[in-house]
Amino acid sequence: MRRIETIPVNLVASLTALFASCAATAQVVEERIDPYTFRPEANAVAVDASTVDVAQILEDLGPVARSWYQHVMTLSSPFFEGRAPGSAGMDRAADYVEFWFRRQGLRPAFGEENASDAFRQVFSIPGGRARITRSTMSFDGRDLESGRDFTILGNSGSGSVAGALAFVGYAIDDGPDGYTSFSGESDDLSGRIAVMFRYEPLDGEGRSRFTNRRFSRHSAMAEKMAAVASRGAAGVIVVNPPGALFADDGLEDAPSGRFGETLAIPVVQATPTAVSNMLRELDPEGGTLADWRAIADEGGHGAMPMAAGPRSMEARVRLDAGLERGTRRTANIGGILPGRGALADEWVVIGAHYDHVGFGDVAGVSENRGRLHPGADDNASGTAALIELAPLLAAMYEEDSERPLRSILFLAFTAEESGLIGSRHYVEHPTLPAGGVNLMLNLDMIGRLRSDTLAVGGFDSAAGLLDMIRPELESSGLKIVADGNPRGPSDHASFFGAGIPVLYFFTGTHDVYHQPGDFGWTVNPRGAAKVIDLVRKVAWKAVSESDRLVFGPGDPVARDGEASRPDAAPPSSGRGYASVRLGIRPSMGGGDSFGVRVERVSEGTSAAEGGIRAGDLIIAWGGEDLIDVMDMVERLREHRPGDVVPMVVLRGEIEIDLEIVMKPSRPAEVD
Repeated sequence: MRRIETIPVNLVASLTALFASCAATAQVVEERIDPYTFRPEANAVAVDASTVDVAQILEDLGPVARSWYQHVMTLSSPFFEGRAPGSAGMDRAADYVEFWFRRQGLRPAFGEENASDAFRQVFSIPGGRARITRSTMSFDGRDLESGRDFTILGNSGSGSVAGALAFVGYAIDDGPDGYTSFSGESDDLSGRIAVMFRYEPLDGEGRSRFTNRRFSRHSAMAEKMAAVASRGAAGVIVVNPPGALFADDGLEDAPSGRFGETLAIPVVQATPTAVSNMLRELDPEGGTLADWRAIADEGGHGAMPMAAGPRSMEARVRLDAGLERGTRRTANIGGILPGRGALADEWVVIGAHYDHVGFGDVAGVSENRGRLHPGADDNASGTAALIELAPLLAAMYEEDSERPLRSILFLAFTAEESGLIGSRHYVEHPTLPAGGVNLMLNLDMIGRLRSDTLAVGGFDSAAGLLDMIRPELESSGLKIVADGNPRGPSDHASFFGAGIPVLYFFTGTHDVYHQPGDFGWTVNPRGAAKVIDLVRKVAWKAVSESDRLVFGPGDPVARDGEASRPDAAPPSSGRGYASVRLGIRPSMGGGDSFGVRVERVSEGTSAAEGGIRAGDLIIAWGGEDLIDVMDMVERLREHRPGDVVPMVVLRGEIEIDLEIVMKPSRPAEVD
């Protein structure tokens, strides 16, 4: 830990950025950002630590900045142990958030007022963190080093196996355009150790060949591993393909690797170097790992021995894995600010994740494993803002006592760092219907405002959303980088996948992202107060505007019984929006499954006349798998009125083929 004498210097450097200068000119710039590289220029000014009056600065910054800063310092204290789900420190953090929700008069979101878990949505993370009891891997009698050359993955079975290697490419059973990694007699992997690439076929730039997103559903490791196991493999070696643009670096955190259901066979991840060395020894002229990737990218030719030379029959890989599994109980924390009048049954969700990576043993963090990761910016900053917003908005509700207002659900998510588990659990087990949520606001890493520049993303998730809040953005005194992309590596993605409009607020990454140096005294209370004020105004607009938002890009329409439908857009907008609509409201469920669950079908629409029913799961569209709601929105843009689209719905356990005649979009009519 740093000495206490250094705290005033770093604190003041962050607090007084542009403090004596004129307010920044508000600006809204529309552009896409990469959340991993977006980093506004730091322009904090240095002061004389021996003479500065820190108390006066905090006094001048005002009550919101002071209170927010105190919350961040508290939550990033070692007392909370880095807030890893299932830890005692995380339980203390949950107590802390609940304490403030109760103190601020919010109503419990998950139970009766006096129930012990009234503010908590408690659940267990499947499998929890495993404890590795045995971890050995050898090639041709030579041991590899656990943790450096390979690691046991969290879905590995326990046992000891040995066998020759077989290359299965990306291990994709059935991909687009007939792509497959398996064919004919070579499907039989009995007795072999299968070597498989992560992700999916890549182009020359390292991007997916299957989608314009990072990766498609065909990259899902659970399905790939199941395909290998079903063909009799004795074990699995996973390796990252060289040159993949969006690939993770290094080995996964062994016990926390989430690659689907536990298999009955050993599963390891090996480094590209380790796999390359095995290839080179088996066949010195057989090519590099990049050459094997090129073969897999063009289309697998089925499982095969890694080399055809005589040593391929002699060389053997031995895997010995032992894991003991438990479960981790954790909880989302939720409080409600009730609305009133005609809008009271409609909702705005304001969320932030309150977990972090503990001692570096969550989310694949490996560089500083064993050292405390305070997680001040990520995401004590967003949690503190969530706590601050509750009384600020409650005061606005009291001051404007006559206006109809939507209700607000304040949600602190657990296990975001483990794969958006907390928000996904809420989406799969909602307390609110998807159609009742007007907007979800997500606060993740809002503690390091630099150059008064703030990223606000998600505008493409709803028709006219940017125009609706442009006055709030322009009056914020900030430079707003408006990113239309509603996806991203944070909790808003779970809600967007359920057909709910989203916005997320982000001040950018930095050198101590997921590092032990993300201390509370490195954040910027002055900037946080500005961000909180903007979120407060945006939230007020979202709860008080009578018109509902329409999921997906397009023009806003008047309130009606299905104004939140994800597939309504005017045919004459001229901006590439869908000229047709299907006529369904999606469910908030989904989780790991693909497809779109139908919550409601509107009368007289394409869906109703084509035979789609509430409760159906649309799993295929035009002969291709349907991924999620946004995939459906994108496909709608490709059609014109009168097109006949073959669809497949899952009704119970029965797949039903339907032909849907697409009807034109039209403004909503009041029910």
